[in-house]
Amino acid sequence: MAASLKVIEGKMGISPDKQKALDAALAQIDRAFGKGSAMKLGSKETMQVEAISTGSLGLDIALGVGGLPRGRVIEVYGPESSGKTTLALHVIAEAQKGGGVAAFVDAEHALDPVYAKKLGVNIDELIVSQPDTGEQALEIVDTLVRSNAIDVLVVDSVAALVPRAEIEGEMGDSHVGLQARLMSQSLRKLTGSISRSRCMVIFINQLRMKIGVMYGNPETTTGG
Repeated sequence: MAASLKVIEGKMGISPDKQKALDAALAQIDRAFGKGSAMKLGSKETMQVEAISTGSLGLDIALGVGGLPRGRVIEVYGPESSGKTTLALHVIAEAQKGGGVAAFVDAEHALDPVYAKKLGVNIDELIVSQPDTGEQALEIVDTLVRSNAIDVLVVDSVAALVPRAEIEGEMGDSHVGLQARLMSQSLRKLTGSISRSRCMVIFINQLRMKIGVMYGNPETTTGG
C-alpha cells in the first residue's frame, strides 16, 4: 500500500528536470515578450477582478463581482427603451465618483446631456464623440483605450456603427455581412488593449428578429 502511494506522489509532482525546463522556457518568454507574459495563475499580482458599480445594489449583487468588471468587453442589449443607455450612464457616473475618466461614443447622435446630468454624470468631464462612420467610431475607441487614461468607455450603439461603404453607397445597395466583419475585426484588435489598460468597454446593442425562424428564439443582436 505504501509503495503504491509513493508512485502516486511521484506522478503528481513535477520532476527537477521538468521544472528546470519550465523555468528556462518562462525566462525565454519573459525576455522575448516582457516580464509577466507567461506565469502561474496564483502568482499574478491580483486575483480579484476589479469592478465598477452599476448604481444598483441588487444588480451588483446579482453580477457576483459587485458591478461590471474592468478590462472587459461588455455587451448590453435589449428591446427599444429598456434602459440600456440609462444603465451605461449610471456606470459612468459611478466611475466618475471614484475619480475615473469616462468617454461616450455617441454613434446614434442621441445623447441627452440634461438627462445624463440628472443621472449623476459630470458632463463637464465626460469625453463625447459623435463619429460619422463605424470605422471612425472604432478607431476612436482604439485610440482612447490605448491611451491607458480611460476607465469606462461606452459605445451607443452597435446598430449605429454603419460601415463607410454603406454610407457612401447608393440606396438599396447590398452590403451583406459588412458590419459583422467590421465588428469582428475591431474586437480582435481591441481585446488585448482593453485587458492591458483595465478599461471597461460597454457596447450597447439592440434586438432584431431573424427572418424565417420557425423554432427556437427568433431574437438576435446586430453586428454578429
